[in-house]
Amino acid sequence: MYKYLFGPVPSRRLGISLGIDLVPSKVCSMNCIYCEVGKTTRLTDQRLQYVPVDKVISELRDYLTPEPKLDYITFSGAGEPTLNSGIGDVIKFLKLEFPQYKLALLTNSTLLTILDIHQELLPLDVIIPSLDAVSENIFQKINRPVAGIKAQDIIEGLIKFNKQFTGELWLEIFIVPGINDADDEIRKFKHIITRIKPDKVQLNTLDRPGTEPWVNSVEDKDLLRIVKSFKPVFVEYTYKKKPRSLIDSFKQEISDTILEILKRRLCTDQDLSQILNLHINDVNKYLSELLSKDLTDSELKSRGRFFYIKK
Repeated sequence: MYKYLFGPVPSRRLGISLGIDLVPSKVCSMNCIYCEVGKTTRLTDQRLQYVPVDKVISELRDYLTPEPKLDYITFSGAGEPTLNSGIGDVIKFLKLEFPQYKLALLTNSTLLTILDIHQELLPLDVIIPSLDAVSENIFQKINRPVAGIKAQDIIEGLIKFNKQFTGELWLEIFIVPGINDADDEIRKFKHIITRIKPDKVQLNTLDRPGTEPWVNSVEDKDLLRIVKSFKPVFVEYTYKKKPRSLIDSFKQEISDTILEILKRRLCTDQDLSQILNLHINDVNKYLSELLSKDLTDSELKSRGRFFYIKK
């Protein structure tokens, strides 16, 4: 078992993806209302070596030496990966010793406002940065960032970064009904997209219950409306993604085990993570699949969101 690696997880976007978690749960520069990992417990934009980079590199060397089949190695996890001041060293190590693997980063984009970080991230093959609002009031309502982070600063950081970046940039926009889906905000998004110039835009919506219970998923017709308004930009959207059970890294035995556990008692995602000795991101991928198949449901209680078998 590894402490800083997880998966490979069944990723709809990245296929067979080995995750690298560079920050403890839940250290982040945002406290997004939709986050499936839960509320941020340490809201910060301070860059530190939150987990020891030498140990991360040691685990990677051990895991990758047998040359496992992977589509991507992905910097993600339960918080914001770029908060770890050693991320550049891990990227350099992978590019030097295991150049056959593609590297991806999932980021909330907040630290792309720091130009020095751009150089650390340029060797990546794919970066998937988030931008959930253009208007400042909407940005604050959805993402609830650490004090001082502004939407316009993130936008300018994305524009500057993509001018240097030779890999692929897939801009992710999480749509929250009633907050960032109005025609005026969509028009602002389209204008900003033409300035950032991503290779594609990925529209996302609630896959499983998020941090705030009142957040709902977007109906397909509304997603299609937004897709049409973004033309000619290439847009992917959630309801067209294939089920995770069709991805090579999906393990049916894990899904079945979760169902067996839930038959006996209600559990939070944290409970299941500890019982199964799986990273919480792994657990959430399987819970999302079970929810989509209408096999499970959830209920918010004082200790968190509990999942249970549907009768």
